[in-house]
Amino acid sequence: MLHTARAVAILLALSVAGITAAFLSLVDGVSSLGVLVSFLVAGAATYLLSFITLEFFIFREINHIHEVLHKLKKKDLSFLQEASAKDTRNPLRRINQEIFNFAGLKQREIEELKRMADFRREFLADVSHELKTPIFAAQGYIYTLLDGAADDEAVRTRFLQKAANSLDGLDVLVQDLLMLSQLETKQIRMYYSYFNLAELIRAVFDQMEGKAESQGIALRLPADFPEQLWVWADKQRIQQVITNLTSNAIKYSNDSPEGGGWVEAQVREEGDRIRVLIKDNGRGIPAEHLNRIFERFYRVEKSRAKVSGGTGLGLAIVKHILEAHKSQIDVQSEVGKGSVFSFRLKKRKDKRSRSQQTELAE
Repeated sequence: MLHTARAVAILLALSVAGITAAFLSLVDGVSSLGVLVSFLVAGAATYLLSFITLEFFIFREINHIHEVLHKLKKKDLSFLQEASAKDTRNPLRRINQEIFNFAGLKQREIEELKRMADFRREFLADVSHELKTPIFAAQGYIYTLLDGAADDEAVRTRFLQKAANSLDGLDVLVQDLLMLSQLETKQIRMYYSYFNLAELIRAVFDQMEGKAESQGIALRLPADFPEQLWVWADKQRIQQVITNLTSNAIKYSNDSPEGGGWVEAQVREEGDRIRVLIKDNGRGIPAEHLNRIFERFYRVEKSRAKVSGGTGLGLAIVKHILEAHKSQIDVQSEVGKGSVFSFRLKKRKDKRSRSQQTELAE
C-alpha cells in the first residue's frame, strides 16, 4: 500500500503542477523561471498533502481492514486484543472498529457455544451414569425374584427392600435434577421473610446429629454462638443450603487423616451482612478442583462417588439458591487440613410487623 499511495500522490502532484504551470504560461508577464518555480512548488505541495492523506487516512486503514478480513477467513482472532475503543471521525477507522467489535462478539458466541457443547456432552454422560446405577440395581433384584427367588420369603423381602432403596435413590436424583433445572430457569421463586438464622442452624445440626454420630463425626457450635440472629432470606431454601453443606462436610470429615472428624458452624457479622461458615477437618480439596466442585455431578474423587453416596448435585443446588439471593458460595480448602464453605445473607435492619415480614421476592 505504501507504493500505491506514493504512485497516486505523484500522479496527482504532476497533474496539479502541470495544470498550474500551463495556466501561468498563458498569463502575460510571467517568466519561464516563474512557471518552473510554480510547477515545482505546486507539485511538491500536492505530493506531500496527497501522500499523507492517502497513506494515513485511507490506504493504511484499508490495508488494516484487509488484514482483519484475511485473519477472519483463517479463523485467527488474535487481532481482537489490538482493538481500540477510541472515538474517531475517520469513517474507515470506524468501519474497522465495527469489524473488531463484530469479530469480538462472534468470538465470544463461538466460545460460549463450545463451552455449552462440552457441558452438554459431560452432563449427558454424567446423568446417564447416575441414572443407570439405581435402575440396573432395581432391575437385577426384580428379575432375580421373577426367576424364582420370590418363593423364599426371606429372600423376597430382602430383595424387594433393596429394589425399593434403589428406586428411592433414583427418585431423589430426579427430584434434585428437577429442582436444579427450575432454579437455573428461575421457575422457583424465593419467598423472603425475617427469621432466626441461629435457631435454623441449631435445628439442622439436631436433625443431622444421628447421621454424624453413625460416622464418628462431631457436630459442634462455638461457645459464643448467638441465640438470635435475624436475617432476610427464604428460610426453606437457606435451610436446604445449610443442610447440603453440613451433609457434604460430614461425608468427607470421616476421611480426616488425624481421626476424630468434626463439623462446625460459625456466624460473623460483616456490616449489613451475616456470614455463615461451615467448617470441617476432612482431607480437603486440591486447588485444581475448587473451580469445578459446584458443577453438576462433579466429584473430586470419581472412584469414591458411590461409596460416599449422594446425587452429586448438592453443591450445584447450593450455588444456584445463593445466586437467587444475590449472594455467592465461597470455599477455602487445604489438603490434609479441611475445608470452609461460607456465604452471606442480609441481616435485619429494622423491626416490622408480622403481616409485613413475608412477601414474594420480585
